[in-house]
Amino acid sequence: MGIAKAWRFSVISANLALLQNQNSHNNNTNTNTNTNTNTNAKTNSDSNNKHVVCSRPTQTTTTTPFQRKPISWSWVCGLMLFGLGLISLFTGHVASDLEWYSQRLVKRSFYSRLDGSRREPIDIWKSKYSKYFYSCSERGRHFAPAVRERSSNGYLLIATSGGLNQQRTGITDAVVVARILNATLVVPELDHHSYWKDDSDFINIFDVDWFISTLAKDVTIVRRVPDKVMRSMEKPPYTMRVPRKSAPEYYLDQVLPILLRRRVVQLTKFDYRLANDLDEELQKLRCRVNYHALRFTKPIQELGQRLVFRMQQMAKRFIAIHLRFEPDMLAFSGCYYGGGEKERYELGEIRKRWATLPDLSPDGERKRGKCPLTPHEVGLMLRALGFANDTYLYVASGEIYGGEETLQPLRELFPNFYTKETLANEELKPFLPFSSRLAAIDYIVCDESDVFVTNNNGNMAKILAGRRRYIGHKRTIRPNAKKLSALFMARHQMDWETFARKVKSCQKGFMGDPDEMRPGRGEFLETPYSCVCEKPFNDDETSYNGDHQSEQVAMESVAKIKFT
Repeated sequence: MGIAKAWRFSVISANLALLQNQNSHNNNTNTNTNTNTNTNAKTNSDSNNKHVVCSRPTQTTTTTPFQRKPISWSWVCGLMLFGLGLISLFTGHVASDLEWYSQRLVKRSFYSRLDGSRREPIDIWKSKYSKYFYSCSERGRHFAPAVRERSSNGYLLIATSGGLNQQRTGITDAVVVARILNATLVVPELDHHSYWKDDSDFINIFDVDWFISTLAKDVTIVRRVPDKVMRSMEKPPYTMRVPRKSAPEYYLDQVLPILLRRRVVQLTKFDYRLANDLDEELQKLRCRVNYHALRFTKPIQELGQRLVFRMQQMAKRFIAIHLRFEPDMLAFSGCYYGGGEKERYELGEIRKRWATLPDLSPDGERKRGKCPLTPHEVGLMLRALGFANDTYLYVASGEIYGGEETLQPLRELFPNFYTKETLANEELKPFLPFSSRLAAIDYIVCDESDVFVTNNNGNMAKILAGRRRYIGHKRTIRPNAKKLSALFMARHQMDWETFARKVKSCQKGFMGDPDEMRPGRGEFLETPYSCVCEKPFNDDETSYNGDHQSEQVAMESVAKIKFT
């Protein structure tokens, strides 16, 4: 490019110079023959021919003592162009070589590479930029140690709500709230009355001793309120429910005075009761709880790891799909999935359980991207992204509405289809009565998978997306339902190549790459930006900041040379 630009510039400059010489020569000729009326027509002809760049000037008849041999203007033009061509060729080589040299030796800054990656093909198995990040949830030097039990402001009881992963968010926030209140946290109580109807306690799912010891420097945690304290209380523990996503100031203004007065306070229905945006140290405490302190019990951990091992024995890499397609979820969504009047009646009856739910337009909800993808749509999305027919799938799901008939299209697209039931038949029997323990086994396999895919935006999908970012930005595919819904409806109007190209375009920005995670984008449990840091040095031990500054200096130097 540098040579071409320099050559064009030299030719234009030469032509302009010759044009000025020609005009000057013609003006002199016209002046000398101004008194001769026979030359007027010739002068007008010369004026009309000024657009001729490199031509022999018109001869005029003048009376001179002697006749000088005319100069060959064609030869002069050719000689000048040849000289300018050599100069421009040399300078063009210098500029283009310097530009090439700077681009080869000076690496682009990291985030400019991320922006450029939008135009590159997607690596469907892993992000090429994940190696530039690492988890960083360590407590800061100025983060004060935990207040001892005797010196604390009282005891905080927590009653969580919902399924396993919803309760996990409540447990995480409970530790942070105890830290805010300088309270002693009692091991949280799990929900036994939700839709899941699981009577498992904390000790049945999570390693209590590990939970207490891991967080000992952050918050003092006890198994229960001491009997001495309970006997000394004039009234039973004060029970209250705080608003959703309350700021730390709310707890200090509304909860702390009661805690100081009553010594024991219980917070009920504790899920998403703490604000999303917190101080960075408190956000890192969230990460330490969620990704380190909450470890499953040994029986759950061992069975989950056995299932992972069996998947890895069959395939070098595998995909785990969290498929939420239970009847109650579909009814709650208000969407229509193509099952005719039978589906409308059955889901409509289930929907009557929630008297406060508004009437929704199924088509409107689908256009807004609020409807979970069907198993068939998940399969189409994965095949369009480039996953082959022989890819191994682990499907984590509960009761699928429509049963095997609903799953059949996904099985046909990916015959290597496995679940916890097919991988561990007899070993699974002790866990079957407990939905939360079964969900914990699925959680382990999904966490260890090479690619995690979800058809929904539920709690497990969000928590696993955040955890996989935290442990190295492992490939996590979340469907861009708003754009994909229209594409699925029109897929019969296009060939497969067009459909696949459009799916890949829709999914850019929904593949779990590092540049998708920004402060304030989504919930913190899904995008734990305070706990994921960029490595200060790359593989060549050159800092990204240094690369960026070197790039700017080199580009400025090239620009100056080109200008000169």
